[in-house]
Amino acid sequence: MTTVFLDLDGTLTDPAVGIVTSVIYALEHAGLDAPPPDTLTWVIGPPLIESFARLGVPDPVRALALYRERFSEVGLFENVPYSGVEGVLARLAAEYRLCLATAKPLVYAKRITAHFGMDRHLSAQFGPELDGTRNDKGDLLTYALDQLGERAGNAVMIGDRHHDIDAARAVGMRSIAVTWGYGTPEEHRQANLVCDHLTDLPEAVARVFETH
Repeated sequence: MTTVFLDLDGTLTDPAVGIVTSVIYALEHAGLDAPPPDTLTWVIGPPLIESFARLGVPDPVRALALYRERFSEVGLFENVPYSGVEGVLARLAAEYRLCLATAKPLVYAKRITAHFGMDRHLSAQFGPELDGTRNDKGDLLTYALDQLGERAGNAVMIGDRHHDIDAARAVGMRSIAVTWGYGTPEEHRQANLVCDHLTDLPEAVARVFETH
């Protein structure tokens, strides 16, 4: 069976408001100055504890706990599915085993996909634990392949950031970079294919599998 792994943030939904506002909340409640919101979109994608460290936060673990105070109650649903995503998921699910593979803690990801009705298209969902287990996306994909009994050669990872592309390459999986999220052209260059429009994603997946 061919398996399609999908990132969540920046691929299926635009989570900017919830994530960025919760990061600012964490910084301010830690007594730190927060950068302007429009300079913080780079935090979307990588593990947040790494982003807090990059921001120079003295105690990233405490900052992450503060972030979750707001995100788990409010920021979780300050999130907008990209236009057309429902139809694209339905088309993909009719052809492939569709799975979520996100850097967002699984407990949050499942609430989001259920809230927006995306979960009905997904055979399985994979994400890190709250304690940081499988924060590395390569580790997450290795775990997912093992749980599914799938070979890397029969799967593709779709995402907007280099973390998705790097993780796919690390486990021997192909990748598709999407340009409507928060990655840059430089991040996308290492992908097997680049997709510029969400509605073109099913065709992009078919092309990747055809060229195998």
